[in-house]
Formats: sequence, C-alpha cells, structure tokens
Amino acid sequence: MLGARRVGVAKRAVRYATTGKDIRHGAEARRAILSGVEQISKAVCVTLGPKGRNVVIEQSFGAPKITKDGVTVAKAVELKDAFENLGAQLVKQVAIAANDHAGDGTTASTLLAYAIYSEGFKSVQRGTSPVEVKRGIDFAVQKVLEQLEANKRTISTASEITSVATISANGDREIGQLIASAMEKVGKEGVITTQDGKTLTTDLEVVEGMSFDRGFISPYFITKPKEQKVELEGAFVLISQKKISTVSQILPVLEFVSKNRRPLLIIADDVDGEALPVLIVNKINGRLNVCAVKAPGFGDNKTNTLNDLAIYTGGKVVDDEIGMSLEKFDSSVLGEATKVTVDKNQTILLSGAGTQEAIEDRMEFIKEAIANTTSEYEKEKMQERLAKLSGGVAVIKAGGASDVEVSEKKDRITDALNATRAAVSDGIVAGGGCALLYASRVLDQYVKDPALSEDMRTGVRIVRSAIRLPTSTIASNAGQEGAVVLDNLLRGNDIARGYDAQNDAYVNMFEAGIIDPLLVCKTSLVDAASIAGLMITTEAAIVSLPEPNKPGMGGMGGMGGMGGMGGMGGMDM
Repeated sequence: MLGARRVGVAKRAVRYATTGKDIRHGAEARRAILSGVEQISKAVCVTLGPKGRNVVIEQSFGAPKITKDGVTVAKAVELKDAFENLGAQLVKQVAIAANDHAGDGTTASTLLAYAIYSEGFKSVQRGTSPVEVKRGIDFAVQKVLEQLEANKRTISTASEITSVATISANGDREIGQLIASAMEKVGKEGVITTQDGKTLTTDLEVVEGMSFDRGFISPYFITKPKEQKVELEGAFVLISQKKISTVSQILPVLEFVSKNRRPLLIIADDVDGEALPVLIVNKINGRLNVCAVKAPGFGDNKTNTLNDLAIYTGGKVVDDEIGMSLEKFDSSVLGEATKVTVDKNQTILLSGAGTQEAIEDRMEFIKEAIANTTSEYEKEKMQERLAKLSGGVAVIKAGGASDVEVSEKKDRITDALNATRAAVSDGIVAGGGCALLYASRVLDQYVKDPALSEDMRTGVRIVRSAIRLPTSTIASNAGQEGAVVLDNLLRGNDIARGYDAQNDAYVNMFEAGIIDPLLVCKTSLVDAASIAGLMITTEAAIVSLPEPNKPGMGGMGGMGGMGGMGGMGGMDM
C-alpha cells in the first residue's frame, strides 16, 4: 500500500548452550572401553613376531605409510565412538610409555593390556570385586618381575648385540650387524642416528673425533681444491664467543701463530668486516695457513657446545663477559688438534689436546643434566654433545627403492637401536615371549594360596594367562597353533628352550640369538598391568557430546533472467 511504512521484524538471535557431557556407568562403560581396547589390540598385534604382518596407515598428506612398528600403528588409531576411543587412547598410552622408557615392546604391552583387561572385565561381570582383582594383578606382576630378574643374563659380545638388534628389527640381520658395528666404533654411550639414504642399500657412516655442522666461511681457505676441503695438521684452535670484525682484535693471535709456524682454526660467532679480508690475503700469500668457521648452534646450546670444544682441545672460550678479550691475548686460550678437516658443511677435529680427566668430568656433567631435564629437545641435544665428546657419531642411512620403504626401514632401525641399548644396560632374557611364559610358572603356587582372597587369586590367574599370550600370538602369526606350542614348551624345564617362528623349530633361544632386553619385558608388563587394572576398576566414563550442526545460511534466491540483448551491428553471428 502506497505511503504505508514498512515495519521490520527483528530476528531473535539463535543461542546454543554448551554441548554437555555423555555419561555411561558400570558394565555399559566398561564394555564400550573393552571394544576400543580390542580394536587397537587387533590392529597392533598382527605385527608381532618375525612373521607378523604389515599395517597400512592413511596419512594426512603424502603416500600411505606401511609399517610393522607397533607404536606407529597405535598412534594412528582414532575411533569414531567416543567411549570406545577412551579405551583405545588408554592402550595407546601404554604403547607410547613402553616405547619412551624401553624403546621397544610396544606390541607386547598392547597385547598384555588387552589380555588382562578382557579377562578382568569378565571376572567383574561375574561379581568379583574389581579392587581385589587389581590387588591380585599387582601382586602377580611383582612376583613375575622378581622371576625375570633372576633369569636374566648380561650382554657384552658383538654377536649378542647383533642378535638383539636383529630380533628388534623383525629378523633383519643386516640391520643387526650395522648396529653392532656402530656400537663397536662409537661406544655404547655414543650417538647412533638414522637418516634417509640415497641408495638402495642401507649403509653405516661413522664420523670420528669432535665434529659440528658448520663449514668454512670463505672458499679461499680451501687447501685441497680437488676435494673442496681445508685440512690443517697440528693446528691451534681459537674459540671466541663474540664476533670478530676488526684487525686489532685478531692481530696478537696471528702474530703468535705466524711466529710458531703452525696452522690456525678460528671458531667464532662470525668473522666479517676488515678481519675476514686480512685472513684471506694472508692465506693466499702463504703467510698463514688459517681457516675460519662460525660457531655451531644457537643460544645456550651454542655456549655449551663452545665450552665442550674448549675442553676437547685444551683451550678456553674467549668471552668479554668473563673478562677475557682477544686484545689482551694469552696463548693459554688456544686449544690444539692433531688434525682439522673442514668442508662447506662440517668441521671435524681429531685428537684434541684436552686431558682425558677434563673430558670425563665434562661428560659426567652432561649426563647429570640429561637426567634432570624434562625437555625431549634439550635431552636430544645433550646426548649429541655427549657422543661427540666420547669420540664420534655413527649415522645409519636407511636405503630403499621408495620413500615408503625407507620410512618403514627407519622405524625398524630405531626400534632395534633402542632395544639394543636397553639390553646392554639391563641384560637379556629368552626372546619370543619365552621369558614371560616360563616366569608364569612362579604364579602356580599363588593361584591356590589360601593366604590370598578368592578375588585376588582371580587376579593372579588373569596375569598368569595373559603373560603366556605373546608366545601363543607369535606362533599364530607364523601359521601355527598357539596352544600346541605353549603345551610343548611348558612340558619341559629348560627356560632357554623356545619356539623359533622364523624357522618353525624348537631351539635354545640364547644360542639361536632370539633374545629380548630385560628392560623391554619388564616395562611392557608393568605398563600394561597398570592401565588394565585402572580400567577394570572403572565405574563411569564421561565424554563430550558432539556439537550440534549450526544452522546453514538460507539459499540465495535465483537471479532473474536477463532480457535478450539486441544484435550487434557489423558482426557475423
């Protein structure tokens, strides 16, 4: 109607409350958690043993990942049902904890957690007290740990180290031999790292001496043009915390070095300004054999690394903050190295003049710092420093025909490295699950022990049954009947006898080299029993409700048709 006012209708704002929580109680909660535990366990446990299978994992970017590494599989599991996902995430924590603490045993810990919880769930459903069952589980685990400790053997020879590494690398003897060779060359405390290789074969590269990832500042310092390297024999080493820019800073050092007719390596925050051309001109004219490199690292890590270098070479770090300067030069600040090799990316110092006592004191200091830090990044950097001081770094370069193959091989090398270190430090037991299988016999006397309550004895029975499962599963993955293998082994009294799934034979596990680190067995059992016991005593589970779908924007009305356009003159249609 003309002249009438259009009245706007105010739209009410749509408001949503918080999504809220969903709660399940008792058997319903435990059953949903069990379903999640079962799903992650089935995915992880197919990888167990030398004839275990691979798992293909979708990646958020790039090609899918194919792996036999238990913790990698566990980390990839996320279930749609929130209550089932609670169980999966709890077991995932078991696998991650085993990997962090012992470096291996992730598949076994997942299997044990599932076995203990599933049997505990059935017991609670029949009316047993979950708290008493958990007490029985804890009691049994303690007895098994004592038996494992009694059955362990120490490891020292290269062949034993090769055997441990081979088992953890899923039977790949080439990886086992590379790890044993690396440990022999850089020591048991040395750093052994893995990298992507450039060839089809897996190779070992050992960098001896003290090294760091910084190359020469200028190619004019090169002494071997064909190899593009600088080599200095019997060199002095000057280490400066600050930048060197002026000739006056460095002149006293150059005069001293020239008088002694020896080469000089300068490690400084940077060398620039007029100082760098002076060094280059004197090098080209043959007056000085010198090379300058930038200090490695950043921040505190740089300061610590420079101090490590000073101790290794028997010199001191020149730093204005502690009252030392290059202008007030004292020859005692110079370190020495028998040989220095520098390329465009790396510097290596061999046979520094530092005393063995000073180096060992520094190594002890770093070990204490590693034990006290909670940062994984700092721990990794300090372990690298420790290895460099101890005499070298070994790099295993994983080769393969594709990126997927290289990635899978790196996972196995990392597992084998961690397991081998655990074996060297804590000793070994029979592999293939046999250590736990034979340790289960110690629980026979407690299953009928009247000093324990009936529900505690149920917990003991659960653990006895669960720790026999790894051997059974390894046999099943190899195509054999697990129950038959268990019966065959338990009839004998030799705790070294076990089932070789690779060759389908009963052998002496130590002689055959089928051995596990004691730390891996203990960690797998303790972590699995801890989480399973907590899940058994769970009476309620709480998850967030999914967010409601927000109302979509109304569809936009179609645009009216456009009238036909008149023909344009002068153009043929």
